[in-house]
Amino acid sequence: MRAAARQLGRRLGRRGALLTMKGTIASLYGYGQIAEPIRDRRGLCLLLKAMPLEAWGWAWIAAGVTALVCAWLPPRRDWPGFLAVWAITAPWSMAYLVAWWPLGEYPRGWVAALIFGAFGAVCLVAIGWDEPPARQEPVRET
Repeated sequence: MRAAARQLGRRLGRRGALLTMKGTIASLYGYGQIAEPIRDRRGLCLLLKAMPLEAWGWAWIAAGVTALVCAWLPPRRDWPGFLAVWAITAPWSMAYLVAWWPLGEYPRGWVAALIFGAFGAVCLVAIGWDEPPARQEPVRET
C-alpha cells in the first residue's frame, strides 16, 4: 500500500499535488455556493450583477475540475489548472476589495479580498516552478 502511494505521489509531483489541493478546495467551495449559498452577500454585489451566485458556484466547480484534471498532466503542460484557479479567485478578490473601498458597503471586504487574492496568487507563483528532479533510490547491495 505504501509503495503504491509513493508511486502515485511521484507520478503526481509537487505541482500536481498543489493543483489537487487547489482543485478540491475550489470544487467544494463552488458546491457550497450551490447547496447552501452564503447569506451575507454585501461583498459580492458587483459579481452578482454579472451572474447569479449559483452560476458562480458552477464556475468554481469548473475551475476546480480543470485543476484536478491538469494535476495529472506533465509539468509545464499543467498550466491551465493553475490559471483556472487564479481566474475564478481574481473577480472574487476584486469584488470584495471594491465593496470595502471605494464603495464602503462591506467593512470586512479587505479581509475576504486578501484571502481570495492569496489563494489565487499561489497559483501564479507555482505556475513558474520547476518540478524537482526525481530522487534516486539508493542501490542496495546484497
